[in-house]
Amino acid sequence: MRELVVGSRGSLLALAQTREVIEQLRSRVPNVRVRTEIIQTAADRDKHTALTEFGRTGVFVKEIEQALLVGKIDFAVHSAKDVPSEMDPKLCIAAYPARSNPADVLVSKVGPLLNAPTGARIGTSSIRRRAQLLALRADLTPVNVRGNLDTRLAKLQRGDCDAVVLAYAGLARLGLKDLVTEEFDPNTWLPAAGQGALAVQCRADDEIREIIAQIDDWTTRTCVTAERAFVRSLRSGCLAPVGVLATIVDGMLRLSGMVAAPDGSAVVRYSEFGDCDEPESVGIRLADRFWDSLAREFLPCRPDNYKGENDTVED
Repeated sequence: MRELVVGSRGSLLALAQTREVIEQLRSRVPNVRVRTEIIQTAADRDKHTALTEFGRTGVFVKEIEQALLVGKIDFAVHSAKDVPSEMDPKLCIAAYPARSNPADVLVSKVGPLLNAPTGARIGTSSIRRRAQLLALRADLTPVNVRGNLDTRLAKLQRGDCDAVVLAYAGLARLGLKDLVTEEFDPNTWLPAAGQGALAVQCRADDEIREIIAQIDDWTTRTCVTAERAFVRSLRSGCLAPVGVLATIVDGMLRLSGMVAAPDGSAVVRYSEFGDCDEPESVGIRLADRFWDSLAREFLPCRPDNYKGENDTVED
């Protein structure tokens, strides 16, 4: 077999995720040879600008996808939550390996969230995390903390903030689970679509798609597909305070969603059950419930048939 080239960001976490996928591929296809090509994205080069100020979604995958399209690499490993819900039709997600714990967690110098002192500085660059934080504790102070996971932990240690909100999966993949102060309950705090899952992307017409598909996990694909359909139907990307989590309960797909006011002053939650074989439709149905509620006021785009006052529709 020819040598395959995998594209990855250069952070410790991205490289750990890429090694995880390579090991799974080798276990299924023992004679596969893989070389890693590190690709810097715009968000990696600029660690100071808030993610929302980049003006587009996919800030962690754009350059890697371009490398795929021009044939510089054969496949790419992403955090599934970083992959835009709409992508170039020449590309596909060939595999979603088995998902890690999708929860958000708190790493804190001041104890669990409900015990933190008034005014405690909680680091996050996510609009979703900020909104849920303020919904639970409006007296806390969100602090914009950008950078790779290890960079954010270093900022916590040097006193830039009193605690940081992170994904459990990232800490686990770096062997840092012991740092977790508190794991947030999804009944009160929902993760981003695809959080905890990896997405292995390749060209849709490439023969290696069948090789990569050997590490695809049906449960993960079903759940992440529903979550991505929900986000796509809300047109929210990473620019709105939206959380979602799919689980399979007694053979049925359960999808729970959340849309909040950016300042946490209002939180709208709904859940939808459906057939595991129709995850896209479950995601769309759940999104429709939010469009018919107060939540539409907190989303950056409106559906074409929404006639609210003073709307500004963003492309």
